[in-house]
Amino acid sequence: MSHLSWPRHLARWLLGLALIGAGTGHLTTLRGEFQAQVPEWVPLDKDFVVLASGLVEIGLGAALLALPRQRRTVGWVVAAFFVAIFPGNVSQYLTRTDAFGLDTDQARLTRLFFQPLLVLWALWSTGAWPGPRGERG
Repeated sequence: MSHLSWPRHLARWLLGLALIGAGTGHLTTLRGEFQAQVPEWVPLDKDFVVLASGLVEIGLGAALLALPRQRRTVGWVVAAFFVAIFPGNVSQYLTRTDAFGLDTDQARLTRLFFQPLLVLWALWSTGAWPGPRGERG
């Protein structure tokens, strides 16, 4: 198995730490903000969704840091997670729900364009997806 370049290695660590931080926020001080992003059509209690997704984020972040030999698989799982939570971002835009300082339609719309970047970050930083020259980590 080849090794990641230092920029990919650093990006993987930053993503892992960001997921752990966001997951911790789900369980503590940002719980209400995250509840505001749970779409009304989700048939589960909003607090349960926030707590469960927070635990998933912490687990995914920890996996990015602690499982370097499985990093490509973890990268695909993290990317899938980002895709799975995207409807919450779309719902926040469509319902004009304020959360995380996104208090205008323009801010909520702009946020939608960052989700694909998170997917790419997860795939690139783990070597799950080749870089611009086709290299894998």
